[in-house]
Amino acid sequence: MIKNLGIGILCSLLLAACNTSSDKFAVSNGQIGDVTAQTSVKQLDSIFANDSIVPLSPVKDALGTQGEVDVYEKGGGKLLRLSPDIDNDPEALITNVRIYDERYKTSKGLSIKSTFKDLKDNYEIEGMQTSFDAVVIFLKDSDVFVTIDKKQLPENLRYDPSITIDVTQIPDSATFKYFMASWEDE
Repeated sequence: MIKNLGIGILCSLLLAACNTSSDKFAVSNGQIGDVTAQTSVKQLDSIFANDSIVPLSPVKDALGTQGEVDVYEKGGGKLLRLSPDIDNDPEALITNVRIYDERYKTSKGLSIKSTFKDLKDNYEIEGMQTSFDAVVIFLKDSDVFVTIDKKQLPENLRYDPSITIDVTQIPDSATFKYFMASWEDE
């Protein structure tokens, strides 16, 4: 009886560990993998202890990680770019995340490898902003936003940054230039 109880507890622990590892790449409101809207820069070294953190503009003589960083998986694949609200403060919270790795997905399967059709079929678009070379698309009730390069749009929409682009003018096959999330610093 005690042996069966021990085996049951061990199986429960293993299942819990498996579920946690699958969430390592989950994208949801307030969270990208193990990074949350409450994560400070100084916590990144422990969160990504098995990965490589590369400061993009290292603070001279800094004790610990500060400022914007890229996170690489051991073996070289780039995972994320994490940007804090204040560059030279290790207590600063991460407020912007750029996702490079296709394993990071929302509950509806949206990732850096998705197409505009995938986005349209699963999300309501809250708004769009046009810049000189891209269209930024914001999703309703989501921290996630995507950028589509204007090179993927019909030629008459590519060169005028003041032109208003409608959702129907973006081809279903358009892929994402950037897949990002942003959190308000509260």
